[in-house]
Amino acid sequence: MQNIYIPEQILEQYNQTPAEKSIFYACAMLITVTFILLFGLTMLYSTSYDPAYYGAAYFKKQLQWAAAGLVIGIAAFVIGHKQLAEMSIGFMLLAIFLLLIADFCFPAVHGAHRWIKLNRLGIPANIQPSELAKIALALYLSKYCADNMRYINEIFTLKNFIFLGVCGTLIGLVLAGKDLGTTLLLLAVTAIVLFVTGLRLRWLIYPALLFTPLLFWVIKRFDPERLSRLTSFVNPEACRSESGYQLWNSLLALGSGSWCGIGFGESRLKAKYLPEAHTDFILSIVGEELGLLALSLVIFAYLAFAWFALKISLNSRTRQGTLLGLALTSTIILQAIINIGVVSGAFPTKGMPAPFISYGGSNLVMVLIATGLLMSIAAETASRGFHTELLESIKARIPFLKTGKPL
Repeated sequence: MQNIYIPEQILEQYNQTPAEKSIFYACAMLITVTFILLFGLTMLYSTSYDPAYYGAAYFKKQLQWAAAGLVIGIAAFVIGHKQLAEMSIGFMLLAIFLLLIADFCFPAVHGAHRWIKLNRLGIPANIQPSELAKIALALYLSKYCADNMRYINEIFTLKNFIFLGVCGTLIGLVLAGKDLGTTLLLLAVTAIVLFVTGLRLRWLIYPALLFTPLLFWVIKRFDPERLSRLTSFVNPEACRSESGYQLWNSLLALGSGSWCGIGFGESRLKAKYLPEAHTDFILSIVGEELGLLALSLVIFAYLAFAWFALKISLNSRTRQGTLLGLALTSTIILQAIINIGVVSGAFPTKGMPAPFISYGGSNLVMVLIATGLLMSIAAETASRGFHTELLESIKARIPFLKTGKPL
């Protein structure tokens, strides 16, 4: 048989160790995240800059949130996903507590109880507890499922009942705040992690078949305004002056941009025509100003992030790392899919920010923490015990953290 020549570069790629692959995937993911984040900040400046009223206020606030997210994301990387997962039940209880406060102690914003307004306490910021819930749920799911993989199909046990009760309480409080999109996102992430863990498909399909008609009936009976938003996307032109107003203007923005756009900063639809142009519908302005080519580049960047994040997850040395990586990647990518589907009219209109791009501090901090945790998984794969050694090194350099030393 004739020998087949294989280039040395390809051989080196296949001969890479798991550690080398993890470092490569982590660096590639970090470069991708940096690109999306910088692009998002640039487009936010273009979308929200208003010399007559707000100036660059939104851009400056987003920079502050980006700095805070980077600090917290680096802290999550340094501490490590294993140590944070050990505290996951604490994060779940904190998220439940904050959701209760948002649901019952603060007024609704656009019909939903999503925010804790810290400005009432003199702090110039608002937080969205459902974003903390995404991280808390991912940590809790990965920890529990990794430790109880063998018994995951024994649904009618006390331990599994408590697990499902904690998850159900968290998701139920998000739904009680009338945040249907985040509720469905959390349910989807939970289903993905449980399915990968080994839960039989019937335990996922039968509840979905039972509760989907019930949810639709509840919305139809008690929230007709939301029902009109769920159905108007089918024919937004027919109701463009009512429930389809936002989607119709989004489609106008995308259509007017053509292939290359009308020019950076030249959007017409952002001038009081398209509501939430700097938040949930910022990709519509990307399409209008920079065209389909730039929008395709954003979609490609999201796909690249998903690819590298999944590679990091599947390359992990531990089941917990794999499940946590899948949960975090699913959270970010499903959010991106929903946002792109909404602005293009493929999905019903729903407030779901574009990850790393839309204005919103809570969501930006959440995705940067998720990035830090994914980097943590890659570091632990590349060097077993990496975070233990890193924390010991930090303690040795800071006098009051040394064992036996008083503060």
